[in-house]
Amino acid sequence: MKFLLIFISTSLGFTAICYFGLSILIRDRMYENISEIPHNQVGLVLGTSKYLPGGGINIYFKYRMDTAALLFRQRKINRIIVSGDNRTIQYNEPKMMKQALIEQGVPAEFIYQDYAGFRTRDSILRAYKIFGQTRFTIISQEYHAERAVFIAYCEGLNPIGFAERSMKVERKIYTREIFARVKAVLDVLWSTPPRFLGEKIDIY
Repeated sequence: MKFLLIFISTSLGFTAICYFGLSILIRDRMYENISEIPHNQVGLVLGTSKYLPGGGINIYFKYRMDTAALLFRQRKINRIIVSGDNRTIQYNEPKMMKQALIEQGVPAEFIYQDYAGFRTRDSILRAYKIFGQTRFTIISQEYHAERAVFIAYCEGLNPIGFAERSMKVERKIYTREIFARVKAVLDVLWSTPPRFLGEKIDIY
């Protein structure tokens, strides 16, 4: 019983460090005011489905596309990488993301698609290893952008993140984020590689 209590206490302590320590470590790299965020050549938009399982538009998708388009119009970024899941012909996050940005006035030639962003770490490492970016702006919800900035920072890159704090996030998302942050820390410690790499793509 004593060892079980020690294990539980240690696990809870490690989890708390992962969750709160991550935010503290990169808080100076997070922005919520578009007038204050520095300019970067490239913005990285992290993927999510456009539609909810039961139908209707996913508000998280809409937020990310609206924010990326706004940063582009305000000349805070000049090129955009849309990184997401494309495991099947029927499901193509980058394609949906690109189309949504085009509908908001972002020229197609300024949008680069990453079809192997199966998870956040993959998107970050591929932005560096495939697209050659060491400094970029990560666009997502606050909780997600923080984790992505942390991953990039720990890999020796120079990221910043943009997330508007006024957006409401479901409580269950934060619960899931606890485990995602623990996994992110462990992946950094283990130097987990992306699932796929491939030929390099130049961003002009």
